[in-house]
Amino acid sequence: MAAGNVQCMFPEFAALPQAQQWFTVYTCANHEKNVAIRLDARRVEHFLPTYTSIARWKDRRVKLDLPLFPGYLFVRLALDDRLRVLEVPGVVRLVSFNGQPYALPDAEIETLRNGIQNALRFSPYPYLCAGSRVRIKRGPLQGIEGILVRKKNIFRVVLSLHLIAQSAAVEVDAADVERLS
Repeated sequence: MAAGNVQCMFPEFAALPQAQQWFTVYTCANHEKNVAIRLDARRVEHFLPTYTSIARWKDRRVKLDLPLFPGYLFVRLALDDRLRVLEVPGVVRLVSFNGQPYALPDAEIETLRNGIQNALRFSPYPYLCAGSRVRIKRGPLQGIEGILVRKKNIFRVVLSLHLIAQSAAVEVDAADVERLS
């Protein structure tokens, strides 16, 4: 999809210079946690959604907290203050279209935060554009729309952040979703 098309599709996400908004930061590979630590030191509000994965090493199993969206984290700031983020080692750029950083809707970040705080089991999932669209009817993610998938008799709803072409899957009860037409 060309950047011009995205701008036409998402005019409501145009960044305002003075308003505090959520932006997506693209980082160097495997630098998400280090960038988050450095943003803490600079007192920049940020959000790095993670999930727990079990890794099998030769002699043991280890729980790892991994980024839900590898290579990305989110910052809340006024666009005029973006230099405070861009100077952080490990930051590549703010996700932009036609050279302009675009803000994420507050609701998307709050939905992710609520789901993680309520111990919903998120995991990365390949970005999808097609499939059965559903809406979650109950729980902390009520009203959120996504794509229903099934893996080993467990239903998951794939939530997609279209601006960065990334998705995450969250386990749901089949009774808690309704199909969209």
